[in-house]
Amino acid sequence: MKQRFLALSAEVHPDRVHGASPAEKGAAQRRYAELNAAYQRLRAPKERLQHLLELEGGGKPEQVQRIPPELMEMSMEIAQACRQADTFLEERNRTTSPLLRVQLFERGQELMERLRAVRQEIESRHAILVNELKRLDSDWGPDEVRDGARRRSALPRLEELWRLFGYFARWTGQIEERLVQISL
Repeated sequence: MKQRFLALSAEVHPDRVHGASPAEKGAAQRRYAELNAAYQRLRAPKERLQHLLELEGGGKPEQVQRIPPELMEMSMEIAQACRQADTFLEERNRTTSPLLRVQLFERGQELMERLRAVRQEIESRHAILVNELKRLDSDWGPDEVRDGARRRSALPRLEELWRLFGYFARWTGQIEERLVQISL
């Protein structure tokens, strides 16, 4: 997909019409912006799934706030790690003594290692979902598109994957935010 995007963007890039009229330049800019927006939408698994589900269902899937039971333990681990990071950051912000700040440095390093381990677990589970999505995508070929029953039967799992990608993105963002704050 990236190669196709690069080829198309080279064809429609606004710089190719630098000597054209303002109307043609504007049209080229709009085409390029539309191509870029489509690529950005389709390159991330969650966004691509949302697009597919909107096409198939006629609207954005409902965002469910209930964490699936199989992710509850992971959710609790992430919440605990984030609380520990927040507590550490509050303590570090209150500490003014250079000697005490040096002592906090080692704790901060240990906490960063824990956050990185949690992030690695999230990334591992994310990779499993990406592989499942690739498998489902390969089952969604031209012959299968004509098979409406098969396509409809896959939609609930695709919607579930969309939600799971959402959880993982949100959790990764929370972990990354704390890693950056601790490293400053």
